[in-house]
Amino acid sequence: MGGFLMEACVDSVESAVNAERGGAGRLELCSSLLEGGLTPSQGLLHVVKQCVKIPVYVMVRPRGGDFLYSDQEVEVMKKDIELMKTHGADGLVLGALTEDGRVDAERCMEFLAAAQHLPITFHRAFDMVHDPVAALETLVSLGFQRLLTSGCENSALEGLPLIKQLIDQEEESLKGTCRGFWKVRGLKSFTAQPVPAGIPS
Repeated sequence: MGGFLMEACVDSVESAVNAERGGAGRLELCSSLLEGGLTPSQGLLHVVKQCVKIPVYVMVRPRGGDFLYSDQEVEVMKKDIELMKTHGADGLVLGALTEDGRVDAERCMEFLAAAQHLPITFHRAFDMVHDPVAALETLVSLGFQRLLTSGCENSALEGLPLIKQLIDQEEESLKGTCRGFWKVRGLKSFTAQPVPAGIPS
């Protein structure tokens, strides 16, 4: 697996420590994994940062369900971004969609502005968009550093054709300068397949 950085999704101090011991190079910290991951507490982030040395990216998602957020929920998310930065988050994981299944560029611009220098991953909301090609163009133009996707399927193995198509699209639009944009769900089964050069994160 040379060239790959393994990221583990964790929801406790114990799982964070175990992930680092097991070889993870980065953590995605959240709560409520059964709901796909929600914003963790500031206390959890603070203690995890004391216990591990690898980077910790924090999920910013105020509730389960869809990715359509009200003005009030956006304010909550921006405040969470501010607080997570204060408590040492190394990056953030978030996303927002419109009612017609597009990336909500307006909301995302607000999140990026609040995050300032912190790298941001656009999360699995991508797998709910109606037009993945257009959605990727939007994310690249907004300045997202990473994308979490299973190719709009249940697993990355099933979504491999779309993932390859999106990588080719991204490399063409950016002339190969955005290597490391990708995060892939379902890595264990995915790495058994021929892996495009742009996927390592």
